[in-house]
Amino acid sequence: MRLSTTSFEDGGAIPARYAFARPAEEGHVTLSDNVNPSLSWTDVPEGTMSFALICHDYDVPSSGEDVNQEDREVPADLPRVDFYHWVVVDLPADLRSIEEGEFSDGVTVGGKTGGEGPHGCREGLNDFTGWFEGDPEMGGDYHGYDGPAPPWNDSLIHHYTLTLYALSVDWTSVMGSFTGPEVLEAIKGKVLSEATITGTYTQNPRLLT
Repeated sequence: MRLSTTSFEDGGAIPARYAFARPAEEGHVTLSDNVNPSLSWTDVPEGTMSFALICHDYDVPSSGEDVNQEDREVPADLPRVDFYHWVVVDLPADLRSIEEGEFSDGVTVGGKTGGEGPHGCREGLNDFTGWFEGDPEMGGDYHGYDGPAPPWNDSLIHHYTLTLYALSVDWTSVMGSFTGPEVLEAIKGKVLSEATITGTYTQNPRLLT
């Protein structure tokens, strides 16, 4: 199976249009357009009953001690963890593309609602839910797509991998406000093929010059 996008080059920088936040002249960052990228795929294996889609950042600091702090950077050698930006299940077997902006076009403060999404899919929680927990302005349950927003002082450029899974089942056995790890556990043994695209993003002014 092959996955492609017209929104950015595989391995290249993700434009700020597809990000949750972008660099700002004052206050370091500001909310961005938060448009989901376009996707299309070919060479789908015989027997595919549905698709799952996951986008995650594997460069997220494992400790928040230095995150977004003045006069310092998050060290490159700090252990990194996954942060899920988009979790989708039950995309229909005959689907071959997702349009730019079809799933997200702007930041929804407090998070998008869950339930049924485009093409009859279901969208799970992304990890902004935990990131904004306790924040009186931004807190809430964030479902669906929310794009890159790495720490503005991180010494690493972050990588965002979109993975499409062709599944042998027409329904993925997750319920309610499910998460990325829950989907990955549920589809074990049911993946006929998978394909990925990776883009990069940073808000660190030093790395942008």
